[in-house]
Amino acid sequence: MSVRQPRLLSILLICVSWSAHADDVVYERDVRPILKAHCFHCHGEEGVKEANLDLRLAKFIFQGGDSGPSIVAGMAVDSVLVDRIESGEMPPEDKTLSRLEIEIIRKWIDQGARTASPEPGSISEQYFTEEESRFWAFQPIVKPELPILDTRRELSSPVDYFVLTKLHSQRLEFSDRAPRATLIRRLSFDLLGLPPTAEAIEQFVNDDSPDAYEQLVDRLLASPQYGERWGRHWLDVAGYADSEGYTDADPERDSAFAYRDYVIKAFNDNMPYDQFVIEQLAGDELTKRPFENLSEDAKRRLIATGFMRMAPDGTGSGGVDQMVARNETIADSINIMTTSLLGLTVGCARCHNHRYDPISQEDYYRLRAILAPALDWQVWQTPEQRKISLYSQKDRELKAAIEARAQLATEKRQQVIDQHLDRTLYEELIKAPDDLKEPLRLAYKTASGDRTADQAALLKEHPYIQNISAGSLYLYSRQRSRRANDIEAIANQREQDAVAVVKEKYLAGLEDESLRSVLQEVLKIAEAQRSAEQKNILADHKQLFVTAESLAEFNAEEAQLVADYRQAAEVCRTTDAKKEMDDLQKDIDAIRDEIPSEYFIRALTEPENHQPVTYLFKRGNHSSPADEPTLPGEMEILDSKVSVTIAENNPDLPTTGRRLAYARHLTSDRHPLLARVMVNRIWYHHFGRAFLNSLGDFGQLGERPTHPQLLDWLSREFIESGWDIKHLHRLILNSHTYQQKSDRSAVLDEMDPDNRLYARQSVRRLESEIVRDAVIAVSGQANNSMFGEAVSVMEDGVGQIVLGKENLDGERKPIKGDGLGADEHRRSIYVQVRRSRPLAVLEAFDVPSVAPNCTRRTDSNVAPQALLLMNSDFIVKYAELFAGYVRQNGGESSSEQISYAWQRAYGQQISYDALTELSDFLTVQKQELLRADRALKSEDADEIVLAMLCQALFASNQFIYVD
Repeated sequence: MSVRQPRLLSILLICVSWSAHADDVVYERDVRPILKAHCFHCHGEEGVKEANLDLRLAKFIFQGGDSGPSIVAGMAVDSVLVDRIESGEMPPEDKTLSRLEIEIIRKWIDQGARTASPEPGSISEQYFTEEESRFWAFQPIVKPELPILDTRRELSSPVDYFVLTKLHSQRLEFSDRAPRATLIRRLSFDLLGLPPTAEAIEQFVNDDSPDAYEQLVDRLLASPQYGERWGRHWLDVAGYADSEGYTDADPERDSAFAYRDYVIKAFNDNMPYDQFVIEQLAGDELTKRPFENLSEDAKRRLIATGFMRMAPDGTGSGGVDQMVARNETIADSINIMTTSLLGLTVGCARCHNHRYDPISQEDYYRLRAILAPALDWQVWQTPEQRKISLYSQKDRELKAAIEARAQLATEKRQQVIDQHLDRTLYEELIKAPDDLKEPLRLAYKTASGDRTADQAALLKEHPYIQNISAGSLYLYSRQRSRRANDIEAIANQREQDAVAVVKEKYLAGLEDESLRSVLQEVLKIAEAQRSAEQKNILADHKQLFVTAESLAEFNAEEAQLVADYRQAAEVCRTTDAKKEMDDLQKDIDAIRDEIPSEYFIRALTEPENHQPVTYLFKRGNHSSPADEPTLPGEMEILDSKVSVTIAENNPDLPTTGRRLAYARHLTSDRHPLLARVMVNRIWYHHFGRAFLNSLGDFGQLGERPTHPQLLDWLSREFIESGWDIKHLHRLILNSHTYQQKSDRSAVLDEMDPDNRLYARQSVRRLESEIVRDAVIAVSGQANNSMFGEAVSVMEDGVGQIVLGKENLDGERKPIKGDGLGADEHRRSIYVQVRRSRPLAVLEAFDVPSVAPNCTRRTDSNVAPQALLLMNSDFIVKYAELFAGYVRQNGGESSSEQISYAWQRAYGQQISYDALTELSDFLTVQKQELLRADRALKSEDADEIVLAMLCQALFASNQFIYVD
């Protein structure tokens, strides 16, 4: 909550407070809150007393300042304070009082400017009035007796006694119980965030056992999807995100998903809420150090402290003022902690005393001192430095053994690469002139740093030798057919040349020149045309009959070389070096895949023996610390109710123990806020409105509870049950209050238009994630795998955020998203939460901005939602998948498919009228398609119009709202 409160809201609350006592203005209740909100910062707080005027006590107002007494009891018209306020001279323009506020002050003075209680002789910065002390939220939780009712109605839960008593006070009654099909859909979305299956609906509707409804509640509470649904609610208030925020870059936050999974498991395991809170605030202080060879319990406790690491954090980014970024992260962490657990806007006291609630700036820094050993702005860890490995010694030993095997396989692969390099070198040297073969071979084999200038120049002249390397083997391998042909051509040419040389050498060696001449002439004659005499002449000279086959008889060395070349050509042609190297690399990768994954968590921890001193920052400026340190402790208003001592250091722990002491204080059965806040939140998620809708603000600016006795009864029952959340669900869900119809009536609309009395159930729109999950589930594509890394998001070509693994070009612009496979159909709780990049389909339906958290979601009904349902690629895609699922499972006829689609989308049987109307719709749309495209086949048109129908079902209110 920002420091500046909404002006209209503050005026409205003052109006409500005063109107109830219009004839009796009380200083503590009516006047002091106005002065505190508008005037104390200049007249009393932090030693500031402009014109020597202190307005914090009525007696100080009478004393006045440089201008003398500020008021004259009974005479507002003669009071300087009123004159200055009405003239606009004070307070400053941005804090001017409304006419109502001025009237309240005038009336108080005219009535004698009295106080309800005696005032102290002096005042500290932490002073609060008796009126503030009596504020309802700070009172102990006392379990009231169940009201006595005069009714014949059978009430199924203690909840009903309180609700019906209030209804009777307004001469109203409960509405009737909703039909079973409505109840199972309501329960399924409330507890699982998913539509019920047709089988589940049929089983419940036809179950005639007296406790069929209670059994259904138990089944749903036992479902793994319960933790996903209710874990999402908690992640809102925890400010869960998979990115750091703070800067525009919004870098990804590795391993945040471990905390998300912890929350889901905690709800599924029905972890007692007190344990849940303690582990999140101080799980590390319950864990033995060093954080090695951790048990599953120890891992869980450390992961839980991710709650205190959820705040936006820019300290790992460059270009930020580190001191500012660190203090902002601490401030956001305090905001998350106090709004989620205490329902108080403590953050408003960061720079000055809270303008509306009895929370001093000193109180704020007491809480900060509790966190200081772990969140020390002067001894800071960046996000990367906070990682804690979950590897055990056993994991490390196993990794070493597997890595040793992988290394042996790597060495084997290298040997094969060396063999291929030698072979390729030999093959390429065949192309070189004979006199350069050996120099080239020696130059290549010489290390580049040891080569002579001549060797370097020689290789440069013959790049086909110089370029041979492990990296280029893939290229040489792809060209093996062409290279083999080249080698064979060289072998053939050498062979021809060798045969010619044998003949030439023989003739040149004859001493009888006339014989040489005769032989040369005979050889010019074709063999078939030679005479017998000519043949006889040649017969005595076998060297002249040499052929490729007989070359070895006359030149064995050259014949062997030709044979070697031909063998090299064959090896070159048939050897796929690329495949062999790739196969060996796959073997290496397969070995390394056996290495257990090393997961890191982002826990809140504090160094051993680290006891930083905390100072109040004047005006919230870290450059202006107070002179005296602030000790850790509870806020004064709460400490006055439940006294607690937070020691600076617990000698029995390796840590200071401050957070653990504070967490145990919060979860004691005496704390006035923790149980109330959680009970109020759970009630809200079952009814769409809470006892007080200001879920994160139980202070003066928050609402007052509609059913304070019921809130306290449930809160005390919650504590007495061992902080059992599922017990709380059962109390609420088994009540008639919850099971009512949602039908409106003229009487209820007139007497209780906002359904604050619960004379009916409220119609509620599904949250953004549940809209998406329901679409996927109904289309038959749901991937129900749980836990693990987040499904990544990316920006598509038109700037929308969609699912996908991002590829960027050189200008950091998206090219194309890699496919996600089945991950595309996972539940929304597993989709990456990027603070600056919400998924488009979720953003349209009010997915919260976690800055730093969200205590209550906006629930809008705006045109972009309808446009998305009509035009979104996501909706169109899943409508087509839904249609395919219907064709496959819904029967052959059009009416069967319509009925099946209706049942899956709405969880109820289709009426005759609706079936007729939709059948006509399909017929008309098909005719239009065939008329527009005469080449379109009838069966293709059927598929298109069925997809259109499925999209219409998705876009309907009946789909995205729950009765």
